Amino acid sequence: MGKRIRVVTPVLSDGFLRQAEQFQPVAGWQTEISQVQIERGPASIECELDEALAVPDTVARIIEAERDGVDAVVIDCMGDPGMHAAREAVSIPVVGPGEATMHIASILGHRFSIVTVLSNCIPMMENQAKIYGVADKLASVRSVDIPVLELEQDTPRLVQALVDESIEAIEKDGAHVIIFGCTGMLGCALGVQEGLVRRGYAGVPVIDPVPAAIKLAEALVDLGLSQSKRTYQSPPPKRIVGYDLPERERVAVPA
Repeated sequence: MGKRIRVVTPVLSDGFLRQAEQFQPVAGWQTEISQVQIERGPASIECELDEALAVPDTVARIIEAERDGVDAVVIDCMGDPGMHAAREAVSIPVVGPGEATMHIASILGHRFSIVTVLSNCIPMMENQAKIYGVADKLASVRSVDIPVLELEQDTPRLVQALVDESIEAIEKDGAHVIIFGCTGMLGCALGVQEGLVRRGYAGVPVIDPVPAAIKLAEALVDLGLSQSKRTYQSPPPKRIVGYDLPERERVAVPA
């Protein structure tokens, strides 16, 4: 039976947005990928303020996805903006690449490092690791010092910077697994893996967050699993001013 997965992109920049066709090759042949973007929010997410501004419309798009009959949602950002709130609002699985990749990396190796865009993101991702319960597995968070909106301007430069910082993470921080700290690095994993092999580090996994999150979403749908409504209880109804959220169904908490 086919699966429908919606990728929600929580930024507005035309230069960074991707189409569903770019995600489709990642999915299984029975999976249909659709993609939407927020209508109000930041051009990119590189700090806590950006993430906060992206959350309301990201949650709205996820509520719409459930209403559209989608089986699972993937948030197209390593910051996982709105993930916990959206899990309260819907019953379908909501997968954040940040949480997904950190747990996958914890399975694949003893310690992992994240290589992200700017130094602004380092405290955010260190805090994420604490929230997700994997802080003791986090070797380091490093940055390539390339803004999100410039990632697609010079791919060879980006790949080389990722290789260089990954080597530093392995040699100086003791990393056994590397995670890309931005979904805008989609498609760079093979180049980085080859760069590590050339430098003598074959066998170090490199995790591209978008494929990892989509594959996890597929697995959850196949297994008939979603977030627990004892953890992510449906929000109580109340008046909300200034946010036009779609109607949602309340889910009873199991006794």
